[in-house]
Amino acid sequence: MHAHDWFLVFIAIFVPPVAVWLKRGIRSKDFVINLLLFFLGFFPGLIHALYVISKHPYTDHIRLSTNPLEESNSNPVVYGSLA
Repeated sequence: MHAHDWFLVFIAIFVPPVAVWLKRGIRSKDFVINLLLFFLGFFPGLIHALYVISKHPYTDHIRLSTNPLEESNSNPVVYGSLA
């Protein structure tokens, strides 16, 4: 778990909807669900917030691609060509 996620867990202990809002955004269905669960009781909101944090780990916004040939440039560079 990344330090960013541990910080969100700390926030979720006090205010679970804020942690989900920071993790998934204010317009996400996860935030709405967590807000409703939080109004029903603190512990359902806390459990859902911890679930959301663990289900969507921090990735440092790195593009995870397994194909090394996949790039934004669609025209490959050909070396040694006399064209």
